[in-house]
Order: sequence, then C-alpha cells, then structure tokens
Amino acid sequence: MDQYDVAIIGSGPGGYVAAIRCAQLGMKTAIIEKYSTLGGTCLNVGCIPSKALLDSSHHYEDAIKHFDEHGIEIPGEIKVNLEKMIARKQSVVDQTTKGIEFLMDKNKITVYEGVGSFKDATHVSIKKNDGKSEDIEAKHIIIATGSKPSTLPFIKLDKERIITSTEALKLKEVPKHMIVIGGGVIGLELGQVYKRLGAEVTVVEFMDRIIPGMDGALSKELTKVLKKQKIKFALSHKVKSVERKGDTVIVKADDKKGQEVVFEGDYCLVAVGRRPFTDGLNVEAAGVALDDRGKVIVDGHLKTNVDNIYAIGDVIKGAMLAHKAEEEGTLVAEQLAGQKPHIDYNLIPGVVYTWPEVAAVGKTEEELKEAGVDFKVGQFPMRALGRSRASMDTDGFVKILADKKTDEVLGVHMIGARCADLIAEAVTAMEFRASAEDISRMSHAHPTYAEAVKEAALAATDDRALHI
Repeated sequence: MDQYDVAIIGSGPGGYVAAIRCAQLGMKTAIIEKYSTLGGTCLNVGCIPSKALLDSSHHYEDAIKHFDEHGIEIPGEIKVNLEKMIARKQSVVDQTTKGIEFLMDKNKITVYEGVGSFKDATHVSIKKNDGKSEDIEAKHIIIATGSKPSTLPFIKLDKERIITSTEALKLKEVPKHMIVIGGGVIGLELGQVYKRLGAEVTVVEFMDRIIPGMDGALSKELTKVLKKQKIKFALSHKVKSVERKGDTVIVKADDKKGQEVVFEGDYCLVAVGRRPFTDGLNVEAAGVALDDRGKVIVDGHLKTNVDNIYAIGDVIKGAMLAHKAEEEGTLVAEQLAGQKPHIDYNLIPGVVYTWPEVAAVGKTEEELKEAGVDFKVGQFPMRALGRSRASMDTDGFVKILADKKTDEVLGVHMIGARCADLIAEAVTAMEFRASAEDISRMSHAHPTYAEAVKEAALAATDDRALHI
C-alpha cells in the first residue's frame, strides 16, 4: 500500500493548490480526483468556462452594438456560431486542466483517478472507473470535494430544458426565452451571456433585490444597468412549481402580494446556489462530523473533529469562492509544515463577472449600520473618468466606507469596467489597514479606471473628490 504525508480528496482550486504547496514544503503528496480531468468545478464547469462565454458574448455584443460608433464597419450580417463559441470555451478549459496536470508532474504529486472514500482516519479507498479499487495510507488527509448546484425540492432537473449552470455552458442553441431562477452571481452571469446572444431573459428572485449578499448600492446599480440591457426581473417572487411540456417550461411563482404569476420559456436555468458535495466520501468511517447543512465542521485551523483530517473550500462554511479555497489550501499546507499562516475572511473579495463587473471587499453599508459603527462614505461615478468615456464604459461607481474617527477603510464596493481587477487594490490597502487618506495620496496612472478608487477615497476624506 502506498503511503503519503498528505492525501487530498478533490482537485479543484483548493485541492490542487494545497497539493502544490504541500509538495513545495517537502511532503510526499497524493491527490484523488473522480473525474478524468483535474481542476474541479471551477476549471471544468464553473469559473473558467463561464468567463470564456462571457468574453465571447461580450465581443459579439460589441460588434453588433458598438463597433459602428468606433468607426468600425463590417459588411454583411454578424452572426453567432454557438457551436464554435462553445468549442472555444472547451479549448480554454482543456488548456487550463492540462496546465494543472503539468503542475502535478512538476511537483511530483501522485494523481489517482477515481472516487475517494474513507476506510478510516488514515486510509482512503479509491474506486476507479473500471470497477477496481486501490487503498492508500496518509498521515494527513484534506477534504476538498467542493460543491454541486442546488435545486429546489419540487424541481425535477431534466438537464435538457430544466437545467443547471453545468448544462447552460454547453447548450446547442440560443434559447428564445430563458427563465433564470435565482438572482445571484451564477444566474446573472449566464443570463447575460444568453441575453447578448439574442435570448429573452427573465430573472425570478425570491429576495427583493439581486446579488442580495452584496452592498445595497451595488444591487440597485446592477439592476438598473441590466434592465437597460433588456433583462427582465421578477423580484420578491417565490417559485412554487416548474413543469416541462414538450419544449416549453412553465414556471409558477407567487409575488409579494401572494398572487400567482406564470412565466413560460423554452429553457429554465435553476441557479439557486450550491451545496457541499460529500456524496460517496464515507466520512462516517473516519468519524468526521458534518453540520445540519451537510458541511464539514472545522475549527479556526480548518481541522475537523478528527486530529489529522482537514477540510477546505466549498465543503466547509463560508463563501463558495475559488480564491477562498486556494487560500485555505495554502493555509493547511503551511500549518502542516509548522508555519503560522493566517486568513482574514473579511478581506476575501467577491466578484460578479457581468458587464459592468461588480466587486466588493470588507463590510457593506448595511452591515456597518447594523453593527452601530460610525462611518463615512466616499463615492465616485465611473462616468466622470476620461478612461471610461474613451471606452464607452460609463456605468457604475466606486464606493469607499471608512471609519469616521480613524479613517480606516472598512469596505470597498465597486461596479464598472474591470472592477474584478480593481478590487485587488482595495484588498491590498485593507490588509495593511490603510486609511481613505492613504489611498487618496497614492498616485494613480491617468487615464485609468483605477482613478475612481483614488477619487472615492478623496470623497471619503473631507469630501475632496477632484473631478465631480
């Protein structure tokens, strides 16, 4: 039986990063993945393929709506070749997963293909696709099995017309009318993809606003922008049934007055979140405890109730984000090597990759009010930037929340072009406990979108914004 210092079950961003860091620190490392490609949900059916389709559809939308204003004339009709678009998406996925294979080889990490399940706290059985099994022994085991799309109890997913994000990434036709259940990140991103390609899109959301976990100002602005893009919203609607009749999907919901509303489309994307994935893991054999939502219970060091077993990523508490999982994988590896790493969960940024992009880090205005914190607000509109006008990306703003007494930045919330990249400036500043004035006194290149961050910081510092 092969023996390892560390065995990791699951090869998503958390799992493969943990494996690389363990190997870098001199540990004999194995990683177990049930699928034939590494990378987990993120690389195969999540972050990477969705961004590929978002980029492709964005190019198409620019071509049909904005090229003429830029003085670019294309003779003939511009058409969508969805098959080719999906193929390009797959090529991006293939390149990325092959890159992970290379990193496993480079770091001398043993890869096992098959379903890993606990035999006990130090032994994992790997059931391979050919039906054979192999057991390995490990001093430490990291659970990194990720998550799967959730659904509602009364919805029967047929994966043809009533689909999850996985199927939405490989449709063979552009829907006529896609009904999206859920106004969170996944539903909005994929809804925008198909809206750009010509579908009618209706988002049905239980809460009274979209992206409900983010600052209310971001939710309000994104709703306004997406409505301008002709996406329809049915907020405060409780879905109660989803039925398919031939090629038609009928969604029934009650509005906030309790009156029934009926939506008909040819596709229904169920995007109501994700659930931790522990199916087949047999955690009971190792004595690992789960909470009532099926998540693995861990302490502040990401250790389970079993001394040598850890868990990271979507399978534990907290935001289901690839970069959170990566940080946790690194933390566990470095702890095992005797180091003292840390993660500040308040400073894990969240991003929505619609266009405009939405990004945030730290506390929202609602959270600060609820906590009774005395704070000040600095906000700057993207439309006031020369760079935004040059690129015709004038929607959105940057909003900085700072402590009223100390001026320390407590939260940064932004919507606009390239905000997914801009948010890193805010994370860096907040990791060093910067004040709004600190940011306002840093030189920002002109013309850039990043100038909005400086201007919002100036606005939070005695209302000193220069360009509004």
